[in-house]
Amino acid sequence: MSGWLQRRESVIVQTPGRGMLDLSGRVHEIVARSGVHEGLCSVFVHHTSASLILCENADPQVRRDLEAFASRLVPDGDRLFEHVEEGDDDMPAHVRTVLTHSSLTVPVADGRCDLGTWQGVYLWEHRHAAHRRRVTITVMGTGPTR
Repeated sequence: MSGWLQRRESVIVQTPGRGMLDLSGRVHEIVARSGVHEGLCSVFVHHTSASLILCENADPQVRRDLEAFASRLVPDGDRLFEHVEEGDDDMPAHVRTVLTHSSLTVPVADGRCDLGTWQGVYLWEHRHAAHRRRVTITVMGTGPTR
């Protein structure tokens, strides 16, 4: 019979500024170290101006198009926003985060993240300046049956 397992790790991600960083490899490594065979993997970003998305991982044009769409939807420097203490991209970054996700849950099957063929886990930095972002990955479930 298999037992309940859980592993929680935080990683620091250095962003170069606005854009998307593929976290899939780090998430896969933590799932593999967890020993969980069947369960769930939670990914959480501890910030209000960066978010997490599941996105196509094959064609980088998809991510550029998403950035272009977000820039049109929530433009920097929009006079609508009062909260501009940290610059023109401050409030737009918060809006982008609210419209996307601060956490994701991915199924774990056979000891691996059960993502679709073209899916990857991405941190989406919404600020223009580089930032250090903390992301916590928690894997929980059962180990292999004996």
